[in-house]
Amino acid sequence: MTTIDVPASRNYQVIVGKGLLSQTGSRILPFCKGNTAAIVSDETVWGLYGGTLEASLKAAGLTVIHYTFPAGEASKNGENYLKILNFLAENKLTRSDALVALGGGVTGDLTGFVAATYLRGIAYVQIPTSLLSMVDSSVGGKTAIDLSAGKNLAGAFYQPSLVLCDMDALSTLPQEIFRDGCGEIIKYGVLYDKVLFDKLLAEGFSFDREAVIARCVELKRNVVAEDEFDTGARQKLNLGHTIGHGIEAQSHFTISHGEAVATGMAIVARAGEKAGITSGDTVDAIHEILEKFGFPLTTGYSAQQLFTSALSDKKRSGGTVNLVVPREIGDCILLPTPVGQLQSFIEAGLA
Repeated sequence: MTTIDVPASRNYQVIVGKGLLSQTGSRILPFCKGNTAAIVSDETVWGLYGGTLEASLKAAGLTVIHYTFPAGEASKNGENYLKILNFLAENKLTRSDALVALGGGVTGDLTGFVAATYLRGIAYVQIPTSLLSMVDSSVGGKTAIDLSAGKNLAGAFYQPSLVLCDMDALSTLPQEIFRDGCGEIIKYGVLYDKVLFDKLLAEGFSFDREAVIARCVELKRNVVAEDEFDTGARQKLNLGHTIGHGIEAQSHFTISHGEAVATGMAIVARAGEKAGITSGDTVDAIHEILEKFGFPLTTGYSAQQLFTSALSDKKRSGGTVNLVVPREIGDCILLPTPVGQLQSFIEAGLA
């Protein structure tokens, strides 16, 4: 078991290990001063783990209520956001009670935004059940819902009180969903840690899950501690995301986040090489590791289509989009790119 302290506007711990789900009741008590815990989960994850979590919370003396919604990105919307707020109000939750997000990134983002805004802020605990949410969305306090114009366009920075990454939850993940999280893990290696990158390249899917997840959380912790509100260094975590979000949007989210980000990394690396930023060896290494994990190196969508999606991306600032471009493995830069040049940059990466 590994514990990582995250210093932020609310300090908290991320605990990575086995058997944590059944320990949630005792671990949540310091953050739930009232007597009610409200679990938010999608219907699939609730069927797998809802009973275990509910039993743990009740054993700790808490009253438990739960809200479930259909699994999938399409549920991360304003309608469900308002339904959950009304559910909490109807059940008379107070600011002394707590929310528990049980599930992947959709659940965590949605529940976190509810927690940030219900009664102007209520404690919440993240229990991520996918590899992607363990290493990415559950840590750092970004909460959001999607709008029709784009992904994550309404949200708040709001840190959880505790994050519990139970390795046992990974045992029920389909291989394609586990692979999805590997896209984000590879991203951390490209950004910050050549040792991690080389380890993943050598071991493929057989990597030590607890050790690698803990390392990714440590890397994200370091970035959040430096730039909690995403105005500088934290923007590097968007490697592959501007193009990746465009791929997701163009596919109507039939292409997963991790796969889209992986493809986005490959495209931006090739464009970076043509711009004289990325070394050829780095492009080759990124191609090799993505192929090892079964990710596509390009997309059938055009530069025009991806550019159109990028115009509504939240990382745009006025007439500029901050792209993250690798120079070498473990060394990336922020490249402010005028909107008028973005389409040609994407085109270079698609060729």
